[in-house]
Amino acid sequence: MFVCALGDLLLDVVVRLEGARASGDDTPASTHVTAGGQAANVTAWAVALGADARLIAKRGDDGASALAEAEVTARGVQLVGPVVPAAGGIVVSVVDDSGERSMLTDRGPSSLLRADEIDVRWLRGCDVLHVSGYALLHGPIAEAGARAAGAARAQGARISVDLATARGIADFGADRLLARLEQLAPDVAFAGEQELGALGDEPHATTLVVKHGASGVTVVRDGGREEHAALPTDVVDPTGAGDALAAGFLVGGIELGLEAAARCVSQVGAMP
Repeated sequence: MFVCALGDLLLDVVVRLEGARASGDDTPASTHVTAGGQAANVTAWAVALGADARLIAKRGDDGASALAEAEVTARGVQLVGPVVPAAGGIVVSVVDDSGERSMLTDRGPSSLLRADEIDVRWLRGCDVLHVSGYALLHGPIAEAGARAAGAARAQGARISVDLATARGIADFGADRLLARLEQLAPDVAFAGEQELGALGDEPHATTLVVKHGASGVTVVRDGGREEHAALPTDVVDPTGAGDALAAGFLVGGIELGLEAAARCVSQVGAMP
């Protein structure tokens, strides 16, 4: 299995508060820094689950970008895409003492990936191209994603999409995103309940995987709905669970996806 993904490579900073946030004062916390970004997470988990993986991402040339690149390639991910003189993207995930997560995101140059910067040879041999939902909502990377999807499908690959963010969908416009999804015609679409609510309709896809967090997953395909419970685990950090689920589903089906999600939430950070 060869998984390709198009989207972000970011520096991922996870901050876990060790008590209630003290406004205007110090709050004890622990931090964890590694690579992140939805597409990067999916490729890293795909490798951890036994697949080969390639990440297509535009990135900066600063220290944050270098650290993110080192982290993802050390996990066996092949990294391609243009490097430009710019500050790299950083996402800060703040996890409060109840386990709730807030994300503060600077995507850097990733959304500026252009269609003419896509080398179709990057898609050669891939079995599935996973397109991050963030790549459908910001900048020229949407056209780059369409070009990559066309090249991958022409070589027999499946296309998958993760809707990623309810707020992003609301800001971009549900109708506009539905039109882009219709153009991509994904074989698999991943979405949380909030993303589907923001979209207002189920995306046209052969298979729809609806994520319910700790309540499990619904898989909609072949006219039927399959309910799958989340696997029991000690939740440490929910960051990246959906990306691990997507990687597992693409590599080995829903059972492997649930196993990967359980592994992910039992550790700090989104990378395996």
